[in-house]
Amino acid sequence: MPFDDLFTKKQLRFVLFGGKGGVGKTSCAAAASLYTAQLGYETLIVSTDPAHSLSDSFDQKLTGEATPIEGVQGLYALEIDPNLALQEFRTAIDDSGTAESLLQLGLGGDMFDMTPPGIDEAIAFNKVLEFLETPQYDLLILDTAPTGHTLRLLSLPEVMDSWLFKIITLRQRMSNLFDRFKQLFGRGEGRDRSLESLEEMKAKIERARSHLTNPEESEFVIVMIPEKMSIYESERLLRSLFAVEVPSEHIIVNMIYPEQPTCAFCSARRAMQNENLGIIEEYYDDFQIARVPLFEYELRGLDKLQDLARILFEF
Repeated sequence: MPFDDLFTKKQLRFVLFGGKGGVGKTSCAAAASLYTAQLGYETLIVSTDPAHSLSDSFDQKLTGEATPIEGVQGLYALEIDPNLALQEFRTAIDDSGTAESLLQLGLGGDMFDMTPPGIDEAIAFNKVLEFLETPQYDLLILDTAPTGHTLRLLSLPEVMDSWLFKIITLRQRMSNLFDRFKQLFGRGEGRDRSLESLEEMKAKIERARSHLTNPEESEFVIVMIPEKMSIYESERLLRSLFAVEVPSEHIIVNMIYPEQPTCAFCSARRAMQNENLGIIEEYYDDFQIARVPLFEYELRGLDKLQDLARILFEF
């Protein structure tokens, strides 16, 4: 069944594609972005996958800046480097004065190096949110990293909120001491924007959670292949989606073997996949499920992505 309702029944603004590594998330996300641009949506597709395969899918060099996709009006793409984004975040914290203030009180210089697990994805998501909140794009499509990273991504609003809450609380408690310290050493009453900067980031994270959990705005599309390991990992991902209240109603079952009676290997693979397809249909009977065949060619470039988009959206 094609996804004939994904972009027509709702005014979605935020669509994530995720699943086990190697199931074709990037190709599906790229094909969806191509389709939405053709529908007239100003679309930005963003990859937080360190593998940076989005450039390969479009057969075009992408960077950390929104780049127009050649030959497609209204389609832009970028690849975020989580490590670089984390470095930029630490620089911003230093510039805000928070790190300096903590050093003055002898709290040590390692506080911002002792960041929680998944903080690189958190900062990458923070950059994604910046694009979401600009009126330039109607729709943001996110090509996520493999499942383990994605699960951290989905819990980031809570992780970041907790982390920033501790820093903000500490900063507030020490506010008077900071002021006295500056006055004692004649440093004046220069405005310290560190607390304000942290509060702004905390508010942005809260807005991120609001966007992610709003079924009228967001949708998480699970991509899997008809193999048990992929099914089990997708089930784990789906449980996590439900736990953080991220809406998900669509599944892509990718790389289905065609019928090849003269090929014993192909027939065996197809029989195994057919059995697993039955399990998928039973488990996810209330989901829209799109079946995508295993292509005989690499899905690279606009023409090939268009072939995939026609299967997903039947146009």
